[in-house]
Amino acid sequence: MKFQQHAKDADPRKTTMRLLERLTYVAAGAPTASDRGDLSGMKYPFFQRFDSARGLFFTVAFLVATTGSLQADDASSNPVALVRRASQNELRSSDGSHPYRYKLRKVDDGKINTKEIVETRDGDVARLREWGDKPVPADVNQNEIDRLNNLLTHPEIQEHRHKREQADSDRANEMIRLLPDAFLYHYEGMVNTPSGPSYRLSFKPNPNFNPPDREAEVYHGMEGELWIDQKQERMTKLDAHLIDDVDFGWGILGKLYKGGSILVEQKDVGNNRWETTHMKLDLHGKALMFKTLTFETVEDASDFQPVPPGGYQDAVRLLLKK
Repeated sequence: MKFQQHAKDADPRKTTMRLLERLTYVAAGAPTASDRGDLSGMKYPFFQRFDSARGLFFTVAFLVATTGSLQADDASSNPVALVRRASQNELRSSDGSHPYRYKLRKVDDGKINTKEIVETRDGDVARLREWGDKPVPADVNQNEIDRLNNLLTHPEIQEHRHKREQADSDRANEMIRLLPDAFLYHYEGMVNTPSGPSYRLSFKPNPNFNPPDREAEVYHGMEGELWIDQKQERMTKLDAHLIDDVDFGWGILGKLYKGGSILVEQKDVGNNRWETTHMKLDLHGKALMFKTLTFETVEDASDFQPVPPGGYQDAVRLLLKK
């Protein structure tokens, strides 16, 4: 139901995200003052008449309202610039310098499992915690303990996985870099999200986009909506649909059929750190001309807790504590 997972304890969210990222993964970052339409240099002579706390209140309120209006006008007149900043910010924010520990609940082919994930500079480490929303049986729990202890003494296993994760990440970054040019964007208005107001953009394939490789050809068959947080210019939602059959590569030659959909949502989990919290894939196709592919997956991440930067062995020890 998904491409073969490289290692048993790999983060299933990121394993599934590899497909998504190669199709059209999005996220973003913080804008500069000039990007936000900074008003510090603008003059409002009538403000000088306000000589009370009430006047100050209305002054601040006016500035906030005007700033929001200018931002919306910017998104309306030049949505590509907004997406370009978002794309650049995503690339800057993907250094892994702020790792988290979190839970990932996955529904796949009617089966439910929950894993605890710890991010590290050596790649992610996971421990299976629940089956069907209940604690795993004692024998399965012991198998997880044994597997983690084995990983602790065999760094080559994690190193091998991490190299493949890095290769996937490099390809995903290239897809992110192409986002502003691959689609035509249109400002549809403002929407509220758990992280605050977001710009709502629709997108459709850019007929003038020339894909640099087979991986990027998938963009020619996608349209949908992209939401971008107004304050931080982080992308809060991607809702994409395949409007045509599309070919894909990445080591496997295949085709995804028209009608498939991708939904990704992310939010600020604290301290201006954004993480993917919900993802739903409904994709169908074939690989190598004969193998049927079905991707029907729902994943939800929660309980994000920052952890000190460290290596994978630190994560293993943390997961073995309970």
